[in-house]
Amino acid sequence: MVFSLRSVGRRVGMAALSFVLAAFCFAQTPKHVSKNAHPEQALLPSTFSGWVEEGVVKTGTSPGAVDQANADVLTEYGLKDFAESGYRHGGSEVAVRAMRFADATGAYGAFTFYRLPDMKPEAIGNGGASDAHRIIFWSGVTMVEMTFEHSATDEESAIKALAAKLPPTVGSDAVAPTLSDYLPMKSLDKSTVRYAIGPVAFARGGGVLPPGAVNFSQDAEAVTAQYTTAAGRGTLTLIGYPTPQMAMHAEKELNALLKGSLPEALQQSNSAALGVHRSGPLVAVTSGNFSRAEAQSLLAQVKYQAEVTLNRSPNPGNEVKRAAKMLLGIAYLTAIVVACALLIGMLLGGGRALWRVTHGKPISTVYEEDFIRLKLND
Repeated sequence: MVFSLRSVGRRVGMAALSFVLAAFCFAQTPKHVSKNAHPEQALLPSTFSGWVEEGVVKTGTSPGAVDQANADVLTEYGLKDFAESGYRHGGSEVAVRAMRFADATGAYGAFTFYRLPDMKPEAIGNGGASDAHRIIFWSGVTMVEMTFEHSATDEESAIKALAAKLPPTVGSDAVAPTLSDYLPMKSLDKSTVRYAIGPVAFARGGGVLPPGAVNFSQDAEAVTAQYTTAAGRGTLTLIGYPTPQMAMHAEKELNALLKGSLPEALQQSNSAALGVHRSGPLVAVTSGNFSRAEAQSLLAQVKYQAEVTLNRSPNPGNEVKRAAKMLLGIAYLTAIVVACALLIGMLLGGGRALWRVTHGKPISTVYEEDFIRLKLND
C-alpha cells in the first residue's frame, strides 16, 4: 500500500502544533507564579517625608542578629527578615528597625511583646504606641520601631509617611488575629495586652499559667491582659483553640490545675479570683486580686461569636487588571497558535512542493492516482 504524503503531513503538523502550544504554556506559567510569590521590595525606603537615609543599612534573616535576647520569641512569631537604618532630617535623627513576619499574626504578636506598659496608643498603621522618644507600630506583616534622639516637630507626619511606604500585604497573610477582640473593654489596661502563639513568648510576655497547660502544640493562641477593678488588679488569660472539643479538654485541665497545687505565678492570687469559663473554642481564666463577683462578671463577658471572613483584595481595581491581563494573554496565545499553524503549513506544504519539482514531478498530486501494484511476475 502507498501512503499519502498529505495525511502524513497533516499528522506531523498537528504534533508540531501541540508541542509548540505545550512549550509556550510551560514557559509562561512559572514566570507568573514566581512574580507573585516573591515580590521584590525593600523593607525600608531610602527617604520619607524629608527624612533621608544615612549610613549603612543592616539587613538579615536571623532573629539573633536583630534581638539576641529575644531571638526565640521572634522565631515563634515567624520572623522572615529585618532591616535597621538611621535617618536624618535637618538637625533631627531617628533610628528605625523594621521586622517582617510570615503573616499579620506574627507582626501583631511582636508589637504586643515590644510594647511597654503605660505607652499611649497611637493611630498608626494597624496599631501603634509611643512614649517620650520611642514609637512602635505594626502594619500588615511588618512591625516598626522608631527611636528619636531628640524631639522633632514633624514626628507624627514622619511616622505616618514611613508607614505608608512599607511593603503592602494582601490576601490571607494580611488577616490579623481576632482573639484580642474578645477581651472585655471595661477596666482594661490596653497597654498590657500580650498576644502569643508559643510558650516562650507567652511566659516572657507575662503569662501566669504554665505554658504546658495552654498546650501551644495544638495550635493554641493566647492573650493576657491586666484589669483594674475596685477590689484590685488582676489578669485575664484568654486562650483560643482550633475546635470546641479541644477547648472542653483544656477547660477540665485548667479547672483541675486551679483546684490543686498552684504554680508560683498564681500563688499570690485570691482564691475567689481564680475561675475558668469556656465559650465555644475559647477558654478564659481569671487570676489576681479580683473579687468573686468581679471575676465571674469578667468571665461572663467572654462570648464566642462564629464569623466567616472573606479574604478579598482591598483594591477592586486589581481584580479588573488581572482579568484584563488574562484576556490579553488568551488573545496573545491565540495569535501565536495561529501563526505557528500557518508557519507549519507553509513549511510542510512548500517543502513537499519543492521536493516534487526538484525530482521532475508536477508540483501537485491532483492529477496523480495512488494505486496498489501486485508483482505477479515474481
